Formats: sequence, C-alpha cells, structure tokens
Amino acid sequence: MKIALAQLNYHIGNFEANTKKITENIQLAKDKGADLVVFAELAICGYPPRDFLEFDEFIALCEGAAQEIARHCTDIACIVGLPVKNEILQGKDLYNAAYFIEEGKVKAIVKKALLPTYDVFDEYRYFEPATQFSCIDFKEKKIALTICEDLWNINDNPLYVSNPMDELIKEQPDVMINIAASPFSYTHDDERIKVLADNAKKYNLPVFYVNQVGAQTEIIFDGGSLVFDADGEMKAEMKYFEEDLQVFDLEEVESVRNKYPKSERLTDIEQIHDALILGIKDYFRKSGFSKAVLGLSGGIDSAVVCALACRALGPENVMSVLMPSKFSSDHSIQDALDLVNNIGCMHEIVPIKEVAEAFDHILAPAFKGLPFNLAEENVQARIRGIINMAMSNKFGYILLNTSNKSECAVGYGTLYGDMCGAIGVIGDVYKMQVFELARYINKEREIIPVNTIVKPPSAELRPDQKDSDSLPEYEILDKILYQHIEKKQGSKAIIAQGFDEALVLRILKMVNIAEFKRYQTPPILRVSPKAFGMGRRMPIVGKYMA
Repeated sequence: MKIALAQLNYHIGNFEANTKKITENIQLAKDKGADLVVFAELAICGYPPRDFLEFDEFIALCEGAAQEIARHCTDIACIVGLPVKNEILQGKDLYNAAYFIEEGKVKAIVKKALLPTYDVFDEYRYFEPATQFSCIDFKEKKIALTICEDLWNINDNPLYVSNPMDELIKEQPDVMINIAASPFSYTHDDERIKVLADNAKKYNLPVFYVNQVGAQTEIIFDGGSLVFDADGEMKAEMKYFEEDLQVFDLEEVESVRNKYPKSERLTDIEQIHDALILGIKDYFRKSGFSKAVLGLSGGIDSAVVCALACRALGPENVMSVLMPSKFSSDHSIQDALDLVNNIGCMHEIVPIKEVAEAFDHILAPAFKGLPFNLAEENVQARIRGIINMAMSNKFGYILLNTSNKSECAVGYGTLYGDMCGAIGVIGDVYKMQVFELARYINKEREIIPVNTIVKPPSAELRPDQKDSDSLPEYEILDKILYQHIEKKQGSKAIIAQGFDEALVLRILKMVNIAEFKRYQTPPILRVSPKAFGMGRRMPIVGKYMA
C-alpha cells in the first residue's frame, strides 16, 4: 500500500481555498501512484477555528467541503480532518474528527479522544471526547487512525486516564496513521520525534504522521511530517516550514533502509528565524495585506524586525520610520540609515523634537515644579506611536511591534507607544536570542550594522540612558525569566539555583505586575514552549509574586 502524506498550509475558514488545495493534492498523490492520501487535523476548516465552531453555518460549510472532496476520491482513498456534529444530546455538540473517504463516499468516521486543554489548546471548550474505537479496513490492511493528542499520552506524566491505541491494538492493526495540528516551538521537533518513536516501539507498528504547516495569527505550524518503522526508527522526515507531499510504500518502510529523505535538522536559532519569516508572511497574506511599517530606532530590536520583515515581504513592501528626538545619538541615526541602505527598504525621517516640546509646553501648567521623569520619557514613545499609526492609516501599512520577550516580561515598554502594533514579531524572543538572530541574519553579509549589535542597548528617552540603568544585565535577566516563564519555577526554586535572592524577587515582581500591559499588546508570534498571549493566562490583579 502506498501512502501519501500531504503537508499543507491551510487558511482558517477559507473553505474555497482549502478545498481547492486538498483536491489538487489528491490528484497529485494519484499521479504519484498513491493508494491513500492523508491530510492534517481539521484540514478542511484550518486549525484552530476557535469560536467559529459555535456557528452552525460554519459546520455546514465544513460538511459541504468534505462532500466536494469526496467527489475527487476515485481510484484513491483519502483521510481528512474536520469537525462533525455529535448526534447525541448529552455532551458537547461537536467532535474533532476525520473522514476516511473511498470510492467517493465517507466509509468511516474517526473521532478524537484526548482533547488538549492547556497552553494554546482549548479543545474541550468545543469537542466531546470519543469513547469508541475501531480500525479501518483498506487494501487488506487494518489502519489504526488517531488524531494528534491521541498518541501523546505516552510520557512519564500522562495527562489522560485512557489511551486510544490501547483499544485499537486489540484489532491487530498493520499500521498507525496520525493526523495532527502540532504547533511549532524550538523544542517541539525533538519531543515529537520521541513521542512517535515510543508509540512505534510500544505497539510494534509503523507510524505515518502528517502535520500542518503555516501560521494562523500567533500560532505557527512547522510541518516536519514523519514516518517510523515498527522498531521506532525514523524512516522519513519531511520539509520544515514548507508545504510538501511525499509518497511512501508501507512494505518498503518496513524492509528498506535509507529509502526516503530526511530533512537537515536546524539549530534553535535557525528554526526561530524560519518560523518568524513564515509567521510574518502568513499574517499578511491571510489578512489580505502586503505592506508593513515599523519605527526604526537604530537599536537591535527594530533592526532585526526590519530585516525579518524585508525577507518575508520584500524590502519594497517595508517602510521604516526614523523618529529622532533631542536625546537620539548621532550613531543611532546613522546605524538606522546604514541598515536601510544595506537592505533597500523604504524610509522616512520624522523628527519629534518639536512635537515633544509642544507637549512639554501644554503640560507645563499641570506639571509645574515637578522634575523631568518617566512621564516625559513616555510622551516621546507615544508620539512615535502616533506617527507610526498615522503612516499606517494614510498608506495602508500594517504596524509591526518590535518589543522583545525580555521587555514584555518586565514591562519595559510604553503602552500606546512602542507597544503599539498589529503583530508582535519578536515578543517571544529573549534579548540574548535577538543578538543571536542578528548575527545569524548577518551570516553571509552585513545587513544589520555591527555597531547596532555591539553597542549597549538604550531606549534613548533621556540623556545617556542605558537599559542597564533600569534592568539587570540581559545575560542574567534572561536566565531568570526562562526559569520562571518556560520552566514555571517560583522564587524559591530559582534562588536555589544560585541566583541572588533580592534580584530574583525583584524580577518576578516586575513580571507579575506587568500583566496589565501584556493584556493590551498585540498577538505575539509563538516560537518558544511558553509564549505570552493565549498560552499563558495570568490574573491581572493577582497578589501571588506581585
């Protein structure tokens, strides 16, 4: 039996485009001699559809698309994911399901049992878990078909009390097929490979796994679909961050070594780079926009975002706005201009000195006798926010937010100022990783000026300001933040690792009292195992660690 894995980039709720893409790949798989073509979890509607699932019309459109897809399934069978109605009154109204389609008809429906409800997942909000399991007979083989999380209950700390494969294995299947919507983080590829290999070994069956690719707002899918033999040896690894379709012979997977290609593994920083490019590209393409604007300060954060945006959208579609104040250094302005020249994007220079002075003048009666402080510093950041949004409104550019994860964590940013934007590009990238990204972007030639990378970070909102005046050195700050955010460690556990007690308590307090700011920031492209946004839900007025 020849099985095609179709790793595609879907668009949530775009039934016409998704159906066209699926049917074209059915034909492609047929042309390549496949007996069965497999598409990803909720491929018909895109993942995650969230509250679109509460509309009966949305579910009807899913079913209509499935019937159209079925008409193309002649001389080939197909597995495709979609939401289906629960016909029983008790329980949630929907199942997260997959159709097995053969000879133009739906021959079997498989429902997902293990519904992830953690981090970015919220499936039990919508779906009823399956309680009955059965294999699919096809071409004299028994297929154990499962959906994503159904194979993930295999680690040392299982989340669920049951395991669908423990039921399916009683029918003595010949092969496992798993369809997934497994989001990217720079650690997730290794976890995924281990989970699938462990399943292959536990059940002594080959595994065919297909993932989605593409970004859906903040969630990025990296593809990397996989095939394992019954010994848990990885036999094929499909492309990352690209669409791909490959056909595998079930018998050859079991008996032939080195038959199929394996993608070259990327370093963490290479993965983050490619994920952010895909995230920017799909955010614009799927929103119907093509041009971006950002404030370019001469610092490393905006420089990296500018370089990523130019690579994703083309430099001709990126507008950089330089907004020097009376505190901006000559080298920062020159660094920003050097970047613009190196990369070839559009730019405008809009000085804000006179506007800031006008604010000083009109606020003088109210601020009478009070020293220059954070209020005047933030007025400058908010002037820049207004100018960026004016450029956005006037020319249809979409504003990119340039805040990094370290700043987002400790609230080192100005609401309605530099925290403006439609999408946060590096809001899940710690400052030290931003430096790594800059060096990676420069690996072939100098795009980001070296001076931008080596100079001390500064917001330049007052004379001779440095980030280190207000924050610990980023080398220390990022390590403590990682333990707290990604590893979910409290103060005692972090202090026990040898970090200074007063510093740890100060940083954790900064993180937790800045929650009100993060609630008002744009969605952030997720590249880590724990990003700010829907995957990290904290109370704004909570007392713990604040």
